[in-house]
Amino acid sequence: MPLFRPGHALLLLIVGLLMLPVLAVLASWLPLGAPLAASWNILREMAATVLPEYIGTTMVLCVLVAVGVTVFGLGTAAAVTLFDFPGRRFFEWVLLLPLAMPAYVVAYAYSDFLQYSGPLQTAMRSVLGAEGRMLPEVRSVWGAAWVFTFALYPYVYLLSRAALGERASHLMEAARLMGAPMARRIREVAFPLARPAVAAGVALALMETLADFGVSSYFGIQTFTAGIYKAWLSMDNRIAAAQLSTLLLVLVALLLGLEQRAQKRMRFSALKGARAGAADAQAMVLTGRRAMLAWALCLLPVLMGFVLPILFMLRPMLLGWDELPWERFGQWALNSLRLASITSALAVAVALGIAFSLRQSSHWAPRVAARLASLGYAIPGAVVVVGLLLPVGWLQDRFPSLQVGYFITATALGIVWAYLVRFCAVALQSLQSGYARVPQSLDESARMLGAAPWRILSQVHWPMLRRSTAAAVLLVFVDVMKELPATLVLRPFNSDTLAVVAYQLARDERLGEAALPCLALVLVGLLPVVLLSRTLRSAERS
Repeated sequence: MPLFRPGHALLLLIVGLLMLPVLAVLASWLPLGAPLAASWNILREMAATVLPEYIGTTMVLCVLVAVGVTVFGLGTAAAVTLFDFPGRRFFEWVLLLPLAMPAYVVAYAYSDFLQYSGPLQTAMRSVLGAEGRMLPEVRSVWGAAWVFTFALYPYVYLLSRAALGERASHLMEAARLMGAPMARRIREVAFPLARPAVAAGVALALMETLADFGVSSYFGIQTFTAGIYKAWLSMDNRIAAAQLSTLLLVLVALLLGLEQRAQKRMRFSALKGARAGAADAQAMVLTGRRAMLAWALCLLPVLMGFVLPILFMLRPMLLGWDELPWERFGQWALNSLRLASITSALAVAVALGIAFSLRQSSHWAPRVAARLASLGYAIPGAVVVVGLLLPVGWLQDRFPSLQVGYFITATALGIVWAYLVRFCAVALQSLQSGYARVPQSLDESARMLGAAPWRILSQVHWPMLRRSTAAAVLLVFVDVMKELPATLVLRPFNSDTLAVVAYQLARDERLGEAALPCLALVLVGLLPVVLLSRTLRSAERS
């Protein structure tokens, strides 16, 4: 049995601090200082009033998003993997571009262009001479499903593309040689192989949907996340917010279990000979109408999820160019960069410590720490906010001299803490993938030569982990820049970020000014998309 080291205790302490918001939310069912009956009375009151609407709206939205991301994600993955047509290589990476678009930016863009007073309906009324609304209301559950579908389908596209590229090609070729028509090959060979990947991608997309606040708040739809903020900020009911957070955590836990189960099913792989056969298998060449259909299938989600939102945001920005807040924009960008830099450095340091401990020891403590830290990304920002503010409020009520509330809400401590809860998982995943490429024999050789652990890390591991570390820093940096729910509540005074300002300006119907921070966030979001595209291409070549 490996020894428990002091470093393990420090690791568990750090991860315990990261998990504290979740524990605080779960403990809210037995609130300190309040009787259990009062807690259940609040839950019964919500069950009789707002809870059915929250559940119904959230479920309908999730079903619509699941269907949408499956159709476009799996369809585009099959098109670029199983078929060959002009522009196929172009679409392989262009289909990743919607990953750079925060969902709330897409919502602002479509709302401005398609609403009753927007340019499209105004032009239609002037041409057709009608008085009323010409299009359905975009600020609805259907509009939100449209936004999430085209913003999140790349999750299904990426996983399905990898599954089809690795396993389906040689089996499709074998089915062709046996005389199976194309429709049957796709239905009975390709799609069943991609089913676990689709399930994992849909689960990830739905977790993002459940965690969203910007779209649901701006569109005025009653989801769990919107209800949590309404209970806390509007009704000042901490217990109700915590109970809604717990129910949301249950939904996320179910989706996380589905995603992990699907990932396990994806681990089966073809033999080396089969992989070679896949490389030799030729994709079916499409020409004429079939090639045009493939083009339409691949072009539609890129237009809806990236190109058109960019154009819709550029229009009001150019019209109000003289009124753009350039001076304040510099301060907003500086605040965003500062918080993102601090968080990415701390997240990578924590992730590196966990990954290195896993590498050096088989003790249960590093494994538990890694498991708990990996759950953070699935926790919605609204839940993190409630989980942080609950114990802060309790301590502030009982020990006013400690000024806990000041340090959490008036400094960067609270918001950086919330960021670390969510995004340490991103850094850890990147560093673990980097460690997977470092041979264990190098560690054994270094230990035989008497090298201390810190020398192994600095002189053996670090040279081979630089790219993974840089990728981890970039991914955390971009995620922090785009994070809205936690930032909206926990940001320090006079420290508005690009995401918060974009939300506030859009809520005030000042889309011309909101376009500037929105487009800045899109530009930042393009960095990991370019990195991901290059990584996929290098992996396919190898």
